[in-house]
Amino acid sequence: MRRLMIAIAGSALLAVLPVAAQDSLSNTGDRVDQQTRPDNFTVLSKRLMPAVVNITTSKVVASNLPQFDEGQPLNDYNEFFGRDPEGFSREGALGSGFVISPDGLIVTNNHVIEGADEINVVFADARVVRAELVGTDAATDVAVLKIEEPDPLPYVEFADSEQAQVGDWVMAIGNPFGFGGSVSVGIVSARNRDINSGNYDNYIQTDAAINSGNSGGPLFNLNGEVLGVNTAIITPTGGSVGLGFSIPSNLVKQISGQLIEFGKARRGWFGVNIQNADRALAQAYGMENGGGVIITRIADDGPASEADFEIGDLILKFDGRDVRDERALSRIVADTEIGKTVKVDLVRDGRERVVELELGELKTDDDEDKTDIPETDSTLTDNPMGVDFVELDEDQRRRYSVPSDITGVVVRSVSPRGPSFGKLRKGDVVMEMAFKSVETAEDALVAMDEAMAREGQPLLIRVYRGRQTSFEAIDLEPKT
Repeated sequence: MRRLMIAIAGSALLAVLPVAAQDSLSNTGDRVDQQTRPDNFTVLSKRLMPAVVNITTSKVVASNLPQFDEGQPLNDYNEFFGRDPEGFSREGALGSGFVISPDGLIVTNNHVIEGADEINVVFADARVVRAELVGTDAATDVAVLKIEEPDPLPYVEFADSEQAQVGDWVMAIGNPFGFGGSVSVGIVSARNRDINSGNYDNYIQTDAAINSGNSGGPLFNLNGEVLGVNTAIITPTGGSVGLGFSIPSNLVKQISGQLIEFGKARRGWFGVNIQNADRALAQAYGMENGGGVIITRIADDGPASEADFEIGDLILKFDGRDVRDERALSRIVADTEIGKTVKVDLVRDGRERVVELELGELKTDDDEDKTDIPETDSTLTDNPMGVDFVELDEDQRRRYSVPSDITGVVVRSVSPRGPSFGKLRKGDVVMEMAFKSVETAEDALVAMDEAMAREGQPLLIRVYRGRQTSFEAIDLEPKT
């Protein structure tokens, strides 16, 4: 079984050749072919090292070890264990970072400095400078620090991570296992990786050796530009197995800019709940292939409620960008300028249309629970859906905690041999079939018969379950 290891950096130091302190160390001249391996990485490594730093942190914690009183034989061990007379001790952590401006702004990971009382930056020439926290964003694991130095600092610039291709050469600099100033090289192994660490996962995967200790350090391209921030590894051993992940530079640049300007990250807010539209759902909308997302709920106080959106709309594009799935839309909305009026391409009632929306600002992340695994019942039913429906009366509302504003028919059982098996379960309320409300079992049967007449097109149903609604596409089968 794989383990997700979040890297925590070391603090060893490495002297490097001096460079002009006021200059960007990234190559802003002739561009280098990213897919042609250079003869060596010596020149690039020496040029970039002064802008990569070690980060050391400490915080006061209560000790779980016994406190030996004055005069006891083991009293001297209090200091050995790092505890003060009150029973507290300091806990330290190590990480990496890199300078992004000559006036001392530094980017690192949130998890490197999270909870720290004291943050110090250690340069490659052994200088140690106290740092102040500018801002941090736990959702993307990005943090910005600020140090004060009398002279301008060497710094590096961000690459355009959208231009990165699988197979491009990359170089990581960091402090794996405390061996500071270590360089490793590899290629971009994949893009747009989701490792289930948050709502905005969009990692660059690399086989460059990244270990515990590289967190917050830069992943460079051959121009010496920061392509990503090394953040996580997948490993069964605790060491590198060639699966390292970096936050793309475009996201880091956007979030760090917001942290510098506002002290926090600011994200766009659409104000809807959505679900992915697989091939079957897309076909129910008259689309040939899968893709896009379906609106399942519109927040009463959200931006979408002020625009012409409806539950059941299939969104294909947002602000001119393709919406492949839920994750893609979440990233697009978060990246879009707050207050901007955007155009949303969608399908409703079998017709494509465009709706305009003024994007709001997300105040809090609202991660609602999703229930995707339906229960089943062995009762056989004699209809194309293979479902036994009953009317939604007061007893059913109390039994399944259905709000008074929800109408429909209740699923009493699902045939394990029917097309609804694995999609519906006992207690679900089917509110609509083919965008028509159903309130009785007879309504449901009529809707099934009408759907059967449309050969080759699944029946689209709207379902209430677990305090939220969603859509399912059911491929109907003949009665048996």
